[in-house]
Amino acid sequence: MSNIFNIGKTALNAAQVGISTTGHNIANANTEGYSRQVIVQSAGQAQAWGFGYLGNGTQVDTVKRVYNELLSRQISNSQSIASGINTQLSNINHINNMLADAEAGLSPAIQDFFASINDLSSAPNDPASRQAMLSTAEALSSRFNGLGSRLLEMQGSVNAQLNASVNTVNHYAKEIARLNEVIDVATTSTGQPPNDLLDQRDQLVLALNKEIKGTVIVQDGNRYNVSIGNGIPLVNGLKSYSLTTVDSPTNPGRLEVAYQAGATTSILAEQSLQGGVIGGLIEYRRESLDKAQNTLGQIAVALAQSFNIQHQQGLTNGDVQGGNFFNIPSPQVNASSHNTGSADLASSIVDASLLTASDYRLRYDGSNYSITRLSDNTVQTFSSLPQTVDGVSFSLAGGSMSAGDQFMIRPTANAAADLSVAIKQIEDIAAGAPTITTTAAGSNTGSGVISGARVSASYASAPLASPFTLSYNSGSLGGFPAGEPITVTTSAGTTTTYPAGSTIPYSAGAAISVAGISFSLSGSPADGDQFTIAATTSNAAGDNRNALQLAALQNTKTMLGGTASYQDTFNQLVSYVGNRTRELQVTGAAENTLLAQSITAQQGESGVNLDEEAVNLIRYQQAYQAAGKVMQIASTLFETVLSIR
Repeated sequence: MSNIFNIGKTALNAAQVGISTTGHNIANANTEGYSRQVIVQSAGQAQAWGFGYLGNGTQVDTVKRVYNELLSRQISNSQSIASGINTQLSNINHINNMLADAEAGLSPAIQDFFASINDLSSAPNDPASRQAMLSTAEALSSRFNGLGSRLLEMQGSVNAQLNASVNTVNHYAKEIARLNEVIDVATTSTGQPPNDLLDQRDQLVLALNKEIKGTVIVQDGNRYNVSIGNGIPLVNGLKSYSLTTVDSPTNPGRLEVAYQAGATTSILAEQSLQGGVIGGLIEYRRESLDKAQNTLGQIAVALAQSFNIQHQQGLTNGDVQGGNFFNIPSPQVNASSHNTGSADLASSIVDASLLTASDYRLRYDGSNYSITRLSDNTVQTFSSLPQTVDGVSFSLAGGSMSAGDQFMIRPTANAAADLSVAIKQIEDIAAGAPTITTTAAGSNTGSGVISGARVSASYASAPLASPFTLSYNSGSLGGFPAGEPITVTTSAGTTTTYPAGSTIPYSAGAAISVAGISFSLSGSPADGDQFTIAATTSNAAGDNRNALQLAALQNTKTMLGGTASYQDTFNQLVSYVGNRTRELQVTGAAENTLLAQSITAQQGESGVNLDEEAVNLIRYQQAYQAAGKVMQIASTLFETVLSIR
């Protein structure tokens, strides 16, 4: 009878545990990260009798959670990828909306500016037309400033989001390490898995993957070791490590993610930070925000420089050579905070037509200077400075470099935000006659042609006092102004400077520069042929020749090595950002679908099904009632025995 009573008691206990577990499942049906729990039963140790083995009821071995490690890893991986894509998409939408705005974008301002120049060319002496041109120039500059400032604000927003995400990662890392310890203690003291704590830790790992891609390795059966990037430990057993944000050594104000190990802080390579909010922010900044900022600045510099050069070719109403129309910001040069030398690096934009939308890194190894175009990591090595790469000059303004010193040069990063109009008075607009005129003598017998006469910005300080005439004889040119060296650049790109007073060899198509004037000679002149260069000293009423040249710049291919206009380059930027946005929308939707499918698969196995739990509840209730009946029968039997006399 004691055996029957014990069997009933174990059945009763098992049914009670089943009811408690089922109730716990029902109570946590909507708890995020909760895994359904089930009891594991086994038959009690049977007792040997002469007629065989007689069972001793049941025992509850454990309560385990229904958990699929493979599905959990798939969800964490999909969560990391989806979070990174969604972070990029939410940020790039701001750039896309700003650039594509039909009213507040750059295109309307460019069109209005050149429309006012066309109006000026129709009435070059009209004060109202001149004022309209000056006003639209200010509006164009303000539009560049507004767009550039907005992009700078977006850079600040990335910094703020990186700070917040890094703090969140550190919090999760500490909590995972704490739960490792708590789970260790609970498992060691009872020998049973603390299911709810295991769920909490898995949920923290999933939340961590929303911020950054983390890889989990199980140690000693209980502890989670979590690493990021290329195996960088974030959680190692009971110890957690921290991330932080620091200013870039070569770009103050730009935050980089760094790793803290004791007193050592090391900046992590951007390529090692994949997935999650952090990976998405870094990729968005590198692939979209920096490109938009640099390209907008590239357009601002190219427009301003080409316009300034052409403006200097004309005369104002006061018969003065035109000056700079726009103030062009200088490249941003930052020395690394780790430099040990005293060098002061200078940089300027010498040819905006060759300018790229890239930043550059200059590094000195003790003997050579390497200049890296960061957009494609193209490296050029030189033994000395100054040098010019992609229309940007690099020179030492003072001091000396030590081995390992490096500089970041950003030619166009802040150009849009800092562009301004130099001319403030309508009288200073040079709409009239070209500053320099060139003529071929009527008696020439050869086919030589002189063309392309232009003046440099320095010409105004020492204008041509009197005309000079070049004469061709036996393959040489003579007659250059006294006291002025001559620079010749052949069509093959070879540049040679000759001393003042020299007779130079003729090279068809070569560009010749002297006394702040440049021009080219082509064709085949005959001996004795002459070409005269003279300064224009006055404007005729209504002269609009330079205004027409200024208006023509709107559609001239002045960018990307002569292959694109201002509008072409801006359209390419809008197209790039639009296509990138669409790409993120498509890949984001696909990844969100994959994540939803993985969650559905996991919930189908580990999630709580209330219908199933209701069935289990009835099943355990019936088992409990049946076990109670067994104990009731055992009690009755015992009383029967006691009643026998």
